[in-house]
Amino acid sequence: MYNSDIPTRAELPTSAQLLKSTAIAIVSAAAILVAVVLPAEYSIDPTGAGRLLGLAEMGEIKAQLAEEAEADRLRDAQRTPQPVSVVPDQESSLFQRIFTELVVGSATAQETRSDEMSITLTPGEGAEIKLVMVKGAQANYSWTANGAVVNFDTHGDGGGENISYEKGRGVGEDEGVLEAAFDGNHGWFWRNRTDADVTVTLRTSGAYTDIKRMM
Repeated sequence: MYNSDIPTRAELPTSAQLLKSTAIAIVSAAAILVAVVLPAEYSIDPTGAGRLLGLAEMGEIKAQLAEEAEADRLRDAQRTPQPVSVVPDQESSLFQRIFTELVVGSATAQETRSDEMSITLTPGEGAEIKLVMVKGAQANYSWTANGAVVNFDTHGDGGGENISYEKGRGVGEDEGVLEAAFDGNHGWFWRNRTDADVTVTLRTSGAYTDIKRMM
């Protein structure tokens, strides 16, 4: 440990060299911000490098889906009645909750149904179909744009809660199992970003009490 070479003053970097290194680091960080981060996260591409690298499209997808989800959330908030502030009797509320979970919840969970709905979207038009479900209920689904593509957002709302399950852009079809995270409306929002009419066909089967087109 006593044989380590101690650098001489001449070997240490000068103030000018340190400033130069700092300036290079700042310029590099700014270049990465402008060429990579801004296009990929915010769809801002002042240099055009993001589009060449395919990052600008990623940013456009995020920005567009965020706008559509926010518009959908605001629409649902305006449509959902606000709860009245009432202080219930605790004992009555407890018995009511137990009854709902054991009796009503069980009966609803055992009821299954199957439906098929089709909607035609003109260029730029959006539409929404939702299932009325209780928490934990499941529904199998499949939808297709019949040879075309659409942007979609699978989400739910109810009782002051909102959730987004899945989003996509330029998708021709999708299928899976939708499980309600809470009591409320759960389903799909599609928007046609093509130049021609698109017909979306949705097939569902599972534990839900109603299916309805919201818009």
